[in-house]
Amino acid sequence: MARNRDDQDYIGPLRRLGVAVLALLLLLSFLFWRIDNPRMERLRSALVDRVVPSFDWMMAPVTKLTDMIESFQSYTRIYEQNQELRRELQQMKAWKEAAVQLEQQNAKLLAQNKVRLDPKLTSVSGRVLADSGSPFRKSVLLNVGSRDGIVDGWATMDGLGLVGRISGVGKSTSRVLLLTDASSRIPVSIPASGQNAILAGDNSPYPVIDFLEHPDRVRPGDRVISSGDGGVFPAGLLVGQVFQGTDKRLRVRLSADYERLDFLRVLRSHPAEQISNGGGLIAPNPSQIEKEAAEKARAEAAMGAIETDDGSGDGTSGSGQ
Repeated sequence: MARNRDDQDYIGPLRRLGVAVLALLLLLSFLFWRIDNPRMERLRSALVDRVVPSFDWMMAPVTKLTDMIESFQSYTRIYEQNQELRRELQQMKAWKEAAVQLEQQNAKLLAQNKVRLDPKLTSVSGRVLADSGSPFRKSVLLNVGSRDGIVDGWATMDGLGLVGRISGVGKSTSRVLLLTDASSRIPVSIPASGQNAILAGDNSPYPVIDFLEHPDRVRPGDRVISSGDGGVFPAGLLVGQVFQGTDKRLRVRLSADYERLDFLRVLRSHPAEQISNGGGLIAPNPSQIEKEAAEKARAEAAMGAIETDDGSGDGTSGSGQ
């Protein structure tokens, strides 16, 4: 115990002496570097040139640590860039798939554009004057009427698709019943499944497809066009695309922009030719058949008579010999 106490008696003064010496050295160093004197400046320069180059081994760990920190920061930036490139690659894959689908759809549309409608199918353009509809009736007014040759029942289109049909004609105006009206019923066709149906309005923005024979063959996105059945509308007019509504019924998202019905085209529909004699398409007229049969019989009889005469002449000449 006494020995430990003697050690502590010596350590305390030595520690205080070391601290005093260190403080004195720091003070001298401070004064040495702060004295503004040409002689001291030369002395400092000589000391730096002498001592600093020999401190490279001391700076090596610091330099190595700095390089490691910079490398880690560079790795972090590269990792973040890699993650960003991965996200962009996923987005590009999605865009590529969308581009492939659009390319296929464009190819189909280009192929379908080769189909030509009736060259007699001309149109009259008119401006939408007002919406004369109500919550229970969807229609608009056009500034063309009977003076422009408009006839009740003709189809109307905007720049994209079918809008409706003429359901009332005045001298200078006409009313267009929209496809969304509850009283609108038009025959349509779905080319993808080869089926015909009825497009029925229900005062909602998306009309319903009714009387479809095989609904399971229809897919969302299938094009819907007018079928031309019954001579109501010309065939091949674009109506819209199929989708399934919230009520699980097949509906059509119309191609026409109902929010901006400024100008409409009224298609002049010419009545189809009426065929009164259906049998003429299957077989010729019976009197014509009898006439042709009689002529054929006379021709055969004439040919038989000629052959008989030729045979008798040969026998006579043989007997004379």
